[in-house]
Amino acid sequence: MIFTELVFFAFFGCLIAAYWALPANRTRKYLLLLASYAFYAGWDWRFLGLIWLSTVVDYIAGLKLAQETRPGARKQWLALSLFVNLGMLAFFKYCNFFADSLADLLAVFGVAADWNTLNIILPVGISFYTFQTLSYTIDIYRRELKPAKNFADFALFVAFFPQLVAGPIVRAKDFLFQLDTVRHFREVDFRWAITLFTVGFVKKAVVADNLAPYVDAFYAAPEAMGWLTSWLAVFAYAAQIYCDFSGYTDMAIALAGMLGYRLRGNFATPYIATDITDFWRRWHISLSSWLRDYLYISLGGNRGGRLKTDRNLMLTMLLGGLWHGASWNFVIWGGFHGLGLIVHKGWRRLTGTREMPVLPATAITLLFVSLLWVPFRAPDFATTWLVLGQLFSPATPATTPTTGEWLPFLVLLLILWGLHYARAGGVFFTLWRRLPWWLFSSLVGVIYAAAVAFRAVDYQPFIYFQF
Repeated sequence: MIFTELVFFAFFGCLIAAYWALPANRTRKYLLLLASYAFYAGWDWRFLGLIWLSTVVDYIAGLKLAQETRPGARKQWLALSLFVNLGMLAFFKYCNFFADSLADLLAVFGVAADWNTLNIILPVGISFYTFQTLSYTIDIYRRELKPAKNFADFALFVAFFPQLVAGPIVRAKDFLFQLDTVRHFREVDFRWAITLFTVGFVKKAVVADNLAPYVDAFYAAPEAMGWLTSWLAVFAYAAQIYCDFSGYTDMAIALAGMLGYRLRGNFATPYIATDITDFWRRWHISLSSWLRDYLYISLGGNRGGRLKTDRNLMLTMLLGGLWHGASWNFVIWGGFHGLGLIVHKGWRRLTGTREMPVLPATAITLLFVSLLWVPFRAPDFATTWLVLGQLFSPATPATTPTTGEWLPFLVLLLILWGLHYARAGGVFFTLWRRLPWWLFSSLVGVIYAAAVAFRAVDYQPFIYFQF
């Protein structure tokens, strides 16, 4: 089920009605747990076993980590959690990738490796919930968190359906304590949740899904496109992936809010960032902060001198790129982001506190980020190289759209950026809070009617489902 489908609206409508009709908090949690498993089973029921395995192993490991005082035994329980979660992730996500890469490497030395790789289906959301449960055991190992006392509560933390398949990555320290608190219907800020869900719905169903066919057509045959078309496609994908992923996040946070739970935001208008460091404080915040706290710091962080700091930063971004998918394109994407962060830190050391004017700084950052979306979106390195070559070859001999074809598209991208900037100022939520309920409800109805009219014909899966 996709959040923008009618079947999901029916599912959630029945769930929320039954949820708030139940008087006991414990019963509500059991209902949510069953609903979360049903939601995930709707994708592929066979992969429920992976969630259950991760849940059982990490629940036991968490208890043992809290009980054990021997350093060696504690390391063994942490190693078990790492082995199970990263082992599942490595097998389902990277088995074929590493096998094919090894075959290519051996071929360079004249060794023919002829083997059949497995046709492995990637379980939806595995990258998210494995990182989620790993943070739980690592925090307990660091003595920063006490283990969950109730197994059902921990199971709900792992499988909570609003953010299960595409984040944000929720940490136990931010969620488990909420399960101990009784939820009250009167305390739910439904106006905020409805507004946020509406914003996310429009981003996904109207903007991202309508941009998708144009972007897909471009990357299917970029050699047939001209210089101007290539640039428009690059910025179109920058808009698509943001509206798609942040739209999912908005809807996930809103759904959790309607159930009485608070999830942290995952985006903070990243396309107005004034440098690459600022961008990573604003983009996919739950992943970037996870990589910082559990990988970068574990590697040594900024301790040990400048070279080691740069090394740790580069390794973090390379692995962050690989987290997105089993492709060298993602490694390239992460590596260039790591290089950008290192160069920016070096620039700051040279220039001190002097800042570039906001407009050129924002433009340079947006251009850098948008260009790096090319290897992220392209199916292979050859396509990446082809697209980048066309971008910087104005005389590309290919079909070029007329002014009447590309000008409206450019205006649309500028409008989207303006709305993005307005969102940073909290315009949408400030205005909607001042409206009486009858007018608020009417406007929401009008917006959804317009969104349905302008939405794409086919339901498009969320881009981050593949990760």
